[in-house]
Amino acid sequence: MDEHIAAVPLEKAYRLINHGPTILVSAQNEGVKNVMAAAWACALDFSPPKVTVVLDKMTKTRELVERSGVFVVQVPTVAQLKLTSDVGSSSLFNDPDKLAHCGAEIFEINGFDVPFVAGCSAWLACKLLPEPHNQTTYDLFIGEVVGAWADTRVFKGGHWHYETANPDFRSLHYIAGGHFYAIGEAVNIDGK
Repeated sequence: MDEHIAAVPLEKAYRLINHGPTILVSAQNEGVKNVMAAAWACALDFSPPKVTVVLDKMTKTRELVERSGVFVVQVPTVAQLKLTSDVGSSSLFNDPDKLAHCGAEIFEINGFDVPFVAGCSAWLACKLLPEPHNQTTYDLFIGEVVGAWADTRVFKGGHWHYETANPDFRSLHYIAGGHFYAIGEAVNIDGK
């Protein structure tokens, strides 16, 4: 694991995705690993921390999540724009070497049997909370966050610090048609 990755207290885990970034979802089952991009994800609860993510029925990652019961939500960076686009626009169903072709580097964290994508700024390991109606009707998956980590060069003390980090660490925000925005400058209500 990279020296800049530090554990985040679970009560602060929601802050890792509360700013609405495009995310990467990874999962594995029976030796098959996959990563996909998703734009519809949000924090759901504080204690225990929970997140939601929409996983289309046509994705291999969804199948892996349903079979394994675990997944990772990660926050990709501006430096990972091409990777994010590539894993979001190709399918493991059509390309058995998708991760290699997309340049996805996978790493492990002790105690968690899920694939983590290197180079992201945050990772949330999740246990699936099965809700068959929501999953079937709305493609909506709920995960309880069981582990959280962030890159200390951009997230420390329970807060994002995009304004002082290298711009390559900014999060991506998908609009449509391959068009993304990077998170902007910090502004405060008190003007400081």
